[in-house]
Amino acid sequence: MALTCKQVLLMLGMLVTGSINTLTKKIQLQCIAEGYKYENSTSWEPHKFNHPWFQTWLMFIGETTCLIGLFITRHRQNREYERAVTWSNQLGKEPPRQEIPPRIFQWILIVPTCCDLLGTSLAGIGLIYVDASVWQMLRGAIIIFAGILSKIFLKRKLKPIHWLGMMVVMAGLILVGCSSVFKNKNSQGTKAILGIVLILAGQLVSASQMIIEELFLKKRNFPPLQVVGMEGMFGFLLMTFIILPSMYFIPGSDANGSYENSLDALVQMGNNAKLLIMCIVYLLSIGFYNFFGLAVTRSLTAVHRTLIDACRTIIVWLASLFVYYAIDETYGEPFDKSYGLLQVDGFAFLLMGTALYNQLMDVPCMPWCTQEHKVEAVKEDFPNAVHPSVQDDGNIEESYNSMADENTALLQGKAKKPAVNS
Repeated sequence: MALTCKQVLLMLGMLVTGSINTLTKKIQLQCIAEGYKYENSTSWEPHKFNHPWFQTWLMFIGETTCLIGLFITRHRQNREYERAVTWSNQLGKEPPRQEIPPRIFQWILIVPTCCDLLGTSLAGIGLIYVDASVWQMLRGAIIIFAGILSKIFLKRKLKPIHWLGMMVVMAGLILVGCSSVFKNKNSQGTKAILGIVLILAGQLVSASQMIIEELFLKKRNFPPLQVVGMEGMFGFLLMTFIILPSMYFIPGSDANGSYENSLDALVQMGNNAKLLIMCIVYLLSIGFYNFFGLAVTRSLTAVHRTLIDACRTIIVWLASLFVYYAIDETYGEPFDKSYGLLQVDGFAFLLMGTALYNQLMDVPCMPWCTQEHKVEAVKEDFPNAVHPSVQDDGNIEESYNSMADENTALLQGKAKKPAVNS
């Protein structure tokens, strides 16, 4: 199937904004800015911006912007319905019936929000100890966790090609992890191991979030923009009034003796224009990345979104190398001549494993690993972070087209059976 210009632009938008998301998050952690001095909070001292929980707070603000898209969508639907009712009244026909959308505020969304909060924060802490490219590659572990959890809790049947894909992904993760540990010496190697463990733990929690969303929310038919936006709203409230204040009073090595001092993060942002710009760009990239991701899933399939997210890794890696060698060695990452090829091999295994899991390639020597019914199998077996309802009930453009067809029939005096506006 040939892609249209609009679909290509949506895919590029998702790829670019997703890469910006990862790069700006890592650059923030590499920035050094004046903040509270550790021994005396009334003076200033330059130090790194090590605030992963604060970054999670910024992420939730970005997700909340999806509610704006939800309000715009509902406003457009209401206007279309009012226009259809007006035309129906003028023609003396029965107006179409409008299905009342679910209320925006849903308490059940707090459950996946907590998973999102914990998973993102753990991965954010791990990003402190590893390079951005390694961090992005290790996120491929979500395929393994999501596949196993979907079999346990959703009772899905995994085919041999799914298990093969997960094993290939595991081999890629081992290679990427080894490359990160080997190129770091002594204590840095230990920190790299800690970072890898935290990232993998974060992906396990994120996979649990995907299963919970599908298990509890799929049958409720919530629009994807509502799910992402309300998770952002709940996450923002939890971080603002519970998590960040708790981190401030828990003893630790951050400014003023806190585990994480968010006031110090705000001070550093105010004292460093580059850091402030990176935080703003990161926040905006979150909102646009979710928008493009939902649009790609609606216009194409969830498989396309998965593969774009996998290809995003190479963009992050190349951009990190370019920043290091062409712009500023303080940021980005160098290519390790000793173990860099190990990371390349790991990335190749991750791509092959992802393609196998999504049934996009054959294995000639394994006849049981075929592409038979690949599209249907992927839609059924792959638990997607974006609700599967986006493929059916979340297709906003399809609902507009249905309404337009009905209005045309009314104008021609050939009114059809009243349609349900989704």
